[in-house]
Amino acid sequence: MSIKNILSNGLCLEDRYIPDYGHLAKTVQMLRDTGHSIVMTQGVYDLLHPGHTRYLNEVKSHGDILVVAVDSDDYTRARKQRENERRPVVPFEERLELLANLRSIDILTIRDLDFHKEDPNYVNRIVHPDVLIMSKSTKDITPENLAILEGLCGRVVMLEAKATISTTKRLRELLTDGATGLVDHITDAIEEYFHQAGREISFKKGNGNGH
Repeated sequence: MSIKNILSNGLCLEDRYIPDYGHLAKTVQMLRDTGHSIVMTQGVYDLLHPGHTRYLNEVKSHGDILVVAVDSDDYTRARKQRENERRPVVPFEERLELLANLRSIDILTIRDLDFHKEDPNYVNRIVHPDVLIMSKSTKDITPENLAILEGLCGRVVMLEAKATISTTKRLRELLTDGATGLVDHITDAIEEYFHQAGREISFKKGNGNGH
């Protein structure tokens, strides 16, 4: 990958994704040496939606080169997954490809679980951005961790979330809707079974009563 490709208008994943942290550090330093300011943000970007794109567009306005660290599948499961949930919904490679086609993003890298276990701020140490942008909706940032980040970056800016609904909440609504549909399907099947047996039974959906 060359600096020319990063600065071009091309939208190819191969021109944007730098998973090797040593290569990432050298690339960022070359860009900084040529007078470009570096802004960075990070996250899952599961089920990419307009809130994500609005957020990333605003992030880009804080610097010349936008680096986005994307959580790996394992890292996402460790941070986001709860019982009876599957996170991420969209695999890492697909999330990368979608993000690479956003004009606001110049460089993509990975936040890996193994490195996170050793140092949650590893990627920030590598990039040492002039500006680190974080969403106020991020729930796993403690005051202590924020103080560390402020020491690793030129400055830390907290932005308001741009989405009207979070990915997590949207997934839970889908799960609830799916469960409701499954219950309806089961009760319909039971009623039909008794009907075929010559006995009428109704669960009277909506009021919880049956006879």
